[in-house]
Amino acid sequence: MAAPVERKEYPISMRLPEADVAMIDRAATLRGRSRTDFVRDAAVRAAEDVLMDSRLIRMSQEGFAEFMEILSAPAAPVPDMVELAKRRAPWETGYTTKR
Repeated sequence: MAAPVERKEYPISMRLPEADVAMIDRAATLRGRSRTDFVRDAAVRAAEDVLMDSRLIRMSQEGFAEFMEILSAPAAPVPDMVELAKRRAPWETGYTTKR
């Protein structure tokens, strides 16, 4: 008798309102994906976001003290950011592109 093959994929079943399915199908079509691929990718991305937001960072007391020292230090201006903040916005009168 042949050994059973271990499944590497597991089905997930859910009930959704027709409007939700229609929106998912429309978005999947716009991306050129199947409904399954679209929903799987969206669910995995959402799960990764949750896991990254709740990730515990461990460090030594010395490492934490150095980290806090860096965060507490006065901010140093970044010349390109200062110049950008002083520039007019594209929708403002007198806007010119940087050359």
